[in-house]
Amino acid sequence: MPSTRTFRKTCNLFLPLLLTCICCQAAISQQPLVVFLVRHAEKVDDSKDPALTEAGKERSSTLATVLQDSKIQYVHSTNYVRTKTTAAPIADKLALKINIYDTNEMPRFAQRLKEQGGRHLIVGHSNTTPKLVQLLGGKPGSIINDSEYDRLYILNKLENGETSTVLIRFGNPFESKTHK
Repeated sequence: MPSTRTFRKTCNLFLPLLLTCICCQAAISQQPLVVFLVRHAEKVDDSKDPALTEAGKERSSTLATVLQDSKIQYVHSTNYVRTKTTAAPIADKLALKINIYDTNEMPRFAQRLKEQGGRHLIVGHSNTTPKLVQLLGGKPGSIINDSEYDRLYILNKLENGETSTVLIRFGNPFESKTHK
């Protein structure tokens, strides 16, 4: 039976190697980061916490249909009726919980997403969505107009650390004035 001294020497030699292997395995097993970002759908008015219009509810259902096969694992929303209602159809369809995030802590939220990896839908606002795209390393494009509800960003964090940004439009572009 080895002595305590021999055991300690063996541990001192192999423990760093074991920890390195575990850390490397964790890095390898982390899923790539894919993030879908949208502004909430059409709202009934400009009050502090309005509901969605019928067109907004329809757009939310369209979003759920568009994203139903995207393998989303997490749904995030700000704590407003319009954003939670926009996120609800896809969360329901995929049996996912809506996680609330704080727009005052977006740098921390972006960092957490980068570390976690996986596929996320994030529902925000006209001013927060482009900012979050930028914090995640993407290209936010132009300012989102007050009447624009059809912008869908798709960010993909590449293995080399760069971020690919794709911007598409979803829903009926003739329902609202989205392209001024």
